[in-house]
Amino acid sequence: MISQPSRHCTVELQALPSRIGQVRRIISAQLRYWHLDPLIDHAALGVTELLTNVHQHAQPDKMCTVEIELLLDRLTVSVHDHDPRLPAVAETDLCATSGRGLALIAAVSESWGVRPQGDEGKVVWFTLPTPPPATGLPPYPVVYGATTDGPFPSGQDDQTRRRASARSAVAG
Repeated sequence: MISQPSRHCTVELQALPSRIGQVRRIISAQLRYWHLDPLIDHAALGVTELLTNVHQHAQPDKMCTVEIELLLDRLTVSVHDHDPRLPAVAETDLCATSGRGLALIAAVSESWGVRPQGDEGKVVWFTLPTPPPATGLPPYPVVYGATTDGPFPSGQDDQTRRRASARSAVAG
């Protein structure tokens, strides 16, 4: 189920490897729709790490809810699962192939945290600052009198045109 009020999107799923890619695509499409393309990579990385944690660690089931919400100048991405155990940032060996998910989220996000919900599980979330609104580029300078033959009367010979064009410059 996907609900999409103006600046809110919720996806309910089982955190299986086959579903994680689908959720990444949904999140990416929603951020494009909101014109937040610069946030796609970090949001997709973060949601992948959170869903992988649910897949690897959550008990008794893998059901979870992914939520993205845009409020003012912050995007919040959260994953709610039914396991009340709270995650912790692990100290990992340099050669380790796993255990860096929360550290990655901390590195790419503005803030992150865990909100226990008693027997209902927990919510792990992170925020990303939204980019400032795009400002329009200044208009190109207007060039008057441009034609395909140049500013020369059609009676001038090629030698005169070459000398004149060698002295010309484009301003702007």
